[in-house]
Amino acid sequence: MNGIHDMGGMDGFGKVEAEPNEPPFHARWEGRVLAMQRAMGYAGAWHIDHSRYAQETLPAQVYLAVSYYQRWELAMEKNLVARGYITPDELAAGHALHQAKPLEHKLTLDVVRAGLARSSFFRQQQAPARFKPGDRVRTVNINPQGHTRLPRYARDKQGVVELIHGCHAYPDSVAADKGDDPQWLYTVVFDGSEIWGAEADPTLKISIDAFEPYLEPA
Repeated sequence: MNGIHDMGGMDGFGKVEAEPNEPPFHARWEGRVLAMQRAMGYAGAWHIDHSRYAQETLPAQVYLAVSYYQRWELAMEKNLVARGYITPDELAAGHALHQAKPLEHKLTLDVVRAGLARSSFFRQQQAPARFKPGDRVRTVNINPQGHTRLPRYARDKQGVVELIHGCHAYPDSVAADKGDDPQWLYTVVFDGSEIWGAEADPTLKISIDAFEPYLEPA
C-alpha cells in the first residue's frame, strides 16, 4: 500500500545520525518486544508480512511519532486482536480475561538454545521463470490497497535483470491471507538517472529485489 512507511526518495526528514557504539536495545522493553515477535512468529500466529502490513496501516501521525520497536509493539497488538489471540478489553486491562486461543507451537528456552533460525521463504516453482539475466524489464505502476514489496520510487522504471533467486512466498498474497502463491524473485538493476532523474550521479546504480508480478518486458 501507499503510505508514510514507504520513505524511499522522500526528503525533509533530516540527516541520519549514526550513534557510535549503538547498543542492540536502548531500553529493556525493546528486547522484550523483539522476543515476543519472534515467539509469535515461531508459534505460527502470523507471518512477517502480516507484521509489516500491520505497521504500514498505522496512522501516519503515529508512525512518525513512535520509535522503531514501538511500531513493532503496536503492530503486534493489531495482529493479536485481529487473529483472535486477545480481545480489546484484555488489551485495555493488561491481563487475560478469557480463554486463550491455542498456538500451534511454543517457543521455549530449549528451542532457543538449540539455535532458533528464521523460516525459509523458498517455495517450489509453479511455472518456468519469465525472465533471465540480461533481460530488460519495466516495473509495473501499481497503487495497491494491501501490502507490497515494490517501493513507490521504483514503479514504472526500466532496468535489467541481474540475478534470479528462485521462487519464494509472495508477500502481497501472504499479507492478504491468500496463501504463499510462490513467485520468482529477481534482482533488477537500474541506472540512477532512471530512478532519480537526469541530475542523479551518472555512476550510480540501484538494485532492488522484485517479484515476477512486479515486472513486465521493457
